Amino acid sequence: MKNTLQKGTVRCIIFQEDSNWYGVALEFNIVEQGDNPQEVMASLFEAVNGYVETARKLKMRPFALNQKPDKEYEDLWNNLEKNKTDNKNVYFYGYQPLQAALAC
Repeated sequence: MKNTLQKGTVRCIIFQEDSNWYGVALEFNIVEQGDNPQEVMASLFEAVNGYVETARKLKMRPFALNQKPDKEYEDLWNNLEKNKTDNKNVYFYGYQPLQAALAC
């Protein structure tokens, strides 16, 4: 397990499907939706920070920070990493460090 209550990262993707924007935090299985990518990114990072803060307060086991992502999002991530996906519908993909949430 790579994420702990003290450190780690979560993979995030912000993408458009039809006219909706979605944000996904893969290891936490958090999905946010909005009208534009900036709104979704802010909402997703806020949800990630809240999730980590709650996990820390409850002293949850690392499993909660290392969930198996839905296949659809795992495949999207892998295709982005291999440059096999058309990136025009992807606003952002990358890693969000948990330390930002842990500093709260």
